[in-house]
Amino acid sequence: MRWIVHGERRVYTSAYLDLCLSDVEVPDGDRYEHHLVRLPRSVGTLVLDSAQRVLMVWRHRFTTDTWNWELPGGWVDPGESPERAAARETEEETGWRPGELRELAYIQPCAGITDAEQYLYLASTARHVGPPRDGFESDRVAWLPLADTPGMIARREIVGGVSLIGLLSVLNGHAVATQAVVAPAPRSAA
Repeated sequence: MRWIVHGERRVYTSAYLDLCLSDVEVPDGDRYEHHLVRLPRSVGTLVLDSAQRVLMVWRHRFTTDTWNWELPGGWVDPGESPERAAARETEEETGWRPGELRELAYIQPCAGITDAEQYLYLASTARHVGPPRDGFESDRVAWLPLADTPGMIARREIVGGVSLIGLLSVLNGHAVATQAVVAPAPRSAA
């Protein structure tokens, strides 16, 4: 059953999101305004080295007041490809430049209320190029053993949707990455 959209009006707009009211008609004929949040596209990158460690950032999310490990990621800039954004965001947040990226997943995280699109990439190589450029993004950057991530998920140390989907995909064998990281991988760098 497809809903009919008769129109849309913006209630609020910014560089980060648009809050809209969509005039929708549902299949039984009822018609009402439905809230819609329009967001820019976003990306995440799962870098997995030959020792089966994942590059992650430890950060606080003020929106939920939680600390957790996340894959590096962020917004896709206007005119930028998701793949390029994934490489840029990884380097900015971690100081590691990922090698060749391949798409691991495409996600619509909350399609009932937002048009958000997230692209998740996998890299099996990375080169350390210096400290993270965005010092406000995280408290710590670390290479964590992939084998430890199921327990971290169970303890709610990893809760972000992109991170969960990426890790669970790799853990379930949907992606294989076995090439070595070019530079020695420190346990943490901040």
